[in-house]
Amino acid sequence: MKNLLLSAISILVLWSCSSPNQEKSKGSEEQPDPSITVPGGFIAQVVADSLGRGRHITVRDNGDIYVRLRNIENGGGIAALRDNDGDGRSDEVAYFDDFGGTGVDINNGYLYFASDSVIYRQALDNNLVPQTERETIVADLPNQRNHAAKPITFDGQGNLYVNVGAPSNACQEKDREKGSPGQDPCPYLERQGSIWRFSDSKLNQKQMEDGYRYSTGIRNVVALEWNKGAGSLYGVQHGRDMLDILFPDLYDSADNAELPAEEFYKFVDGGDFGWPFCYYDGLSNTKLQMPEYGGDGQAVGRCADVEQPILAFPGHIAPNDLLFYSGDQFPEKYRNGAFVAFHGSWNRAPLPQKGYFIAFVPFKNGNPSGDWEIFADDFGGDPGEIIVSPRDAEFRPTGLAQGPNGNLFIVDSVKGRVWSVSYTKSA
Repeated sequence: MKNLLLSAISILVLWSCSSPNQEKSKGSEEQPDPSITVPGGFIAQVVADSLGRGRHITVRDNGDIYVRLRNIENGGGIAALRDNDGDGRSDEVAYFDDFGGTGVDINNGYLYFASDSVIYRQALDNNLVPQTERETIVADLPNQRNHAAKPITFDGQGNLYVNVGAPSNACQEKDREKGSPGQDPCPYLERQGSIWRFSDSKLNQKQMEDGYRYSTGIRNVVALEWNKGAGSLYGVQHGRDMLDILFPDLYDSADNAELPAEEFYKFVDGGDFGWPFCYYDGLSNTKLQMPEYGGDGQAVGRCADVEQPILAFPGHIAPNDLLFYSGDQFPEKYRNGAFVAFHGSWNRAPLPQKGYFIAFVPFKNGNPSGDWEIFADDFGGDPGEIIVSPRDAEFRPTGLAQGPNGNLFIVDSVKGRVWSVSYTKSA
């Protein structure tokens, strides 16, 4: 059946040299973008700008880029980019598909992309916008207001993994209401608060009939990635909110700004990571019992036997994508390591907001081998300015991808800017 959707809404935009925001001369060397900082020896260049609210990003072997958009822009929910003259900046942009979302990836010659409740795929052809029929892979994932994003990844062995976030802060009877107790058992864990595994090729799968709950006890993981080098699934969780507001006798605003940590997980088949009964205190490096379930900020209780994180980041900085670097362009220290895009906090007030950077974690034998560090910074704006609200941030990094030449691509959710970070010389 002919894909009427593509023929109806595909829009091709040729970037004109006369446009002040997209000006370039054919074959010219792109200048570094001073709006963000990267380590010595690296250069960050703008690939495209003003695409719309970018989410995740993937890059084809031929260099074509596909950016998932949160909302419809110029008639489409995916922006496809192509560099025709090899200068590193996209000069052809096309929008297609009829809904927004987060997840996007390439697997076995198909472009996979997700709405908030359905995962689709479309065979790639020689066109920037594929002209093939769109197929439904998973048809009935929970469509919810909170934590609706459906990031996806593949293990190369015929399996697709998707985060199904919990539509709740801490599974209270009345969500985010002071004094409301936690539900025990938590009903969301039947379908949500978990990572699910599906076939990457079977069409029209249903969650409860065809899916497999791979790991559970996970509040929400937008940064989800299969590490091919380690042969394992990883993710970084968004921790719970509002400890001080919901439990002022136990936590103050300073506690809430730092707790809980954003947990970096190595997912295991059948693993239980503790949500909503547990959170990770990055100050004491301990998994503690949630106050909704009788915790007092110190008690471990029922959390003694749940899975532990492999690393903890500061609280409320919003990990939104994860990439394991498999190229050989970057220096040795970066190879097989993890890059994490932090979208930035909204709930550290009255303290300043934090995040808005790309972190790097060295890895060895499938686990962190050293301290994490900031790789790319100042997305939020002038480092001397305090970010009171995420609305104050100039850019918010959301998606990561690796190009065929080993470049690191970063996409922003405020203006829809895409950067390419490359290594040029020894620092």
